[in-house]
Amino acid sequence: MNAPSALAESTSVVTPSGLSRSDRLRRRLDRRPELFTLFLLVCVCAIVGAINPSFFQAASLFDIARSSVVIGLFALGVFVILAAGGIDVSFTAIAALSMYSVTQLIVSYLPGTPLLLVFLAAATGGGLLGLINGFLVHELRAPSLIVTIGTQYLFRGFLLTFVGTVWVTSLPEQMDSFGKLALIEHTTGGARTMLPVFFLALPMVAGLTWWILNKTLMGRAIFATGGSREVAERLGYNLRAVHLFIFSYTGALAGLAGIIHVCSNRLANPFDLVGMEIDVIAAVVLGGARITGGTGTVTGTLLGVFLVVAINSVLIMTGIPSTLQRVVVGVFILVAGAFFAVRRR
Repeated sequence: MNAPSALAESTSVVTPSGLSRSDRLRRRLDRRPELFTLFLLVCVCAIVGAINPSFFQAASLFDIARSSVVIGLFALGVFVILAAGGIDVSFTAIAALSMYSVTQLIVSYLPGTPLLLVFLAAATGGGLLGLINGFLVHELRAPSLIVTIGTQYLFRGFLLTFVGTVWVTSLPEQMDSFGKLALIEHTTGGARTMLPVFFLALPMVAGLTWWILNKTLMGRAIFATGGSREVAERLGYNLRAVHLFIFSYTGALAGLAGIIHVCSNRLANPFDLVGMEIDVIAAVVLGGARITGGTGTVTGTLLGVFLVVAINSVLIMTGIPSTLQRVVVGVFILVAGAFFAVRRR
């Protein structure tokens, strides 16, 4: 083998910019880690669609979209806290307390309350509970995981002890009608499927979250705090304001998600939403957000949500027992976590 041919075989193809294709791909993944999440989502859809072509029917896609709303609202709030270097596991308890209390109030005393005020009351209640988390995290200077584990038990215990444990199955007309209101309807073989109008809450909140994180001083403060708390303090960012905002924002989204959950299921169960924390945090991590803070995107979070929901929704369609859902999600988390770790190194 002569020297020129050996040199040609030992070097990679170089683009006009001077970087090899692998280097350009690596740099693109550095800037947009959510592309890997998109790749996983496409692979899952392709494999499931090949095994069971009915996956691509409107009914299946609408079901995934509908199931993504509540977990997506939770995930957007958790992402904001993760971006600031914290973590919250109390959001399901906040959602349960807000949704059940507001529903009981409306059913018992204010049945004719406009729907917009119902949503506003649930979001406000959730925001106030989240504000408690933010205050405790900042004033105690304790790890947010420890604080929110404590408030999770506190909020759930208060709900079950002082508010109630009985299911509310007769919702006011405006809440019941909203849960059945269709954004898109589709009929196949006499079977009617629909995408509910409450799905619009997810893109609207995603747009608001993107604007806060990318176009406001608070957004820059959040990412700075997640990168380094000490540096953020030296730069003059008000960490107290950051902590109060991120936890109250997450609480407000949890309250909104809870009342949408009630309207969707057309009942209020105080025991609902327990155990969703793992799926939500998994979705955010799969979307490319670092658990240590300072990174992540809204787009990646949404892709992570759709990936987790798709996995949980299609396992039965492919004949995999539902008991293996956690196993499959765990495998995806390990794959994504290993990929992101290798990419950072």
